[in-house]
Amino acid sequence: MGIFDKIKEKLSNEFIDIIEWLDYTDDTICHRFERYQNEIKNEAKLIVREGQTAVFINEGRLADVFTAGTYTLNTQNLPILSTLKGWKYGFDSPFKAEVYFVNTHLFTDEKWGTKNPITLNDDRFGLVEIRAFGTYAFKISDAGKFIVDIVGTDNNFTNFEINEHLKSLIATRFTDTVGEANLPIELYAANTTELSETCKEVMQPEFGSVGISLEKFFIENVSMPEDLKKEIFEYSRIDKLDLDKLTKFKTAKAIEAAAINEGGTAGAGMGMGMGFVLAQQMGGMMSPQMGGQQQMPVQQGGMMPPPMPTPVQYFYAANGQQAGPATMEQLKALFANRTINKETLVWKQGMDNWAALNTVEELKAFLGGNTPPPLPGA
Repeated sequence: MGIFDKIKEKLSNEFIDIIEWLDYTDDTICHRFERYQNEIKNEAKLIVREGQTAVFINEGRLADVFTAGTYTLNTQNLPILSTLKGWKYGFDSPFKAEVYFVNTHLFTDEKWGTKNPITLNDDRFGLVEIRAFGTYAFKISDAGKFIVDIVGTDNNFTNFEINEHLKSLIATRFTDTVGEANLPIELYAANTTELSETCKEVMQPEFGSVGISLEKFFIENVSMPEDLKKEIFEYSRIDKLDLDKLTKFKTAKAIEAAAINEGGTAGAGMGMGMGFVLAQQMGGMMSPQMGGQQQMPVQQGGMMPPPMPTPVQYFYAANGQQAGPATMEQLKALFANRTINKETLVWKQGMDNWAALNTVEELKAFLGGNTPPPLPGA
């Protein structure tokens, strides 16, 4: 064996002739293949498994990209060999290049959330603050662009390193999207599916610009302060319920709570008294539907007196015109000064038609003046 054959055998054993990477983790996105002095043997075997992409970098520049399969590295399938600087010793020349293996499988269940509250302007509630969180899934769609723009010279790049960048991007785009949506505040939580799809479409170009594909995006929850929730619930109830019934319902609940908290015989009596008041009010509210009559409210300690009777009002004809109304005393004065007489037409509520004053029983009393009637038997 000549000296050159020995040199060739020795160096061939030192050069890499099989290039592959077995990933035993679930968080590594990119791994740089380690080899002796960056030298790869000509005719070496490159093994790229499913879910991987191999990227060759020469002198800091993207040289070639290989998808899943087994390759023999020579000038036929790796054109850069003709330009790479190799050994010139009369045997299979090794060449120098960096090889990065990129995981192209789907990275799932990545978390995102808004670090600070998002301020929105609602037409009814004014300025309000909301928070949101959820999950997303991504994969590397352009391994070459991802290596050049994101990884650089990192020899073991994990999803933790890219997640901070992606979460900041998501939070920014989510804030822009919900701000432009201009939905009523209560609809953000009720339309998470539609909002998730919209956000995914908005964010996709941003991810694609660095070789990443946003496969899934989910908004799991949109939260807001508890006092704002109560206001929204109250507003929705008021919008659906009759205000008068709602007020009576709340009054009933307050009375019930007061009766329970009062305790003892006195408390029971007060609760019963309030219950009677409420029953009367509810009975009056339902009387138009039940065909009943409005009941008089009950005061604690006895019945309220009935309203004062109102005097009967009469209308009368004077000079061919309707006049009045006038009370019986006023009619008596008009009769005395001869403004009206016993033939004057009068009318009151309950009469079918106008009638002469002397035909109305209760008005006959002042027609005869002060002359008493004749004695019986005279």
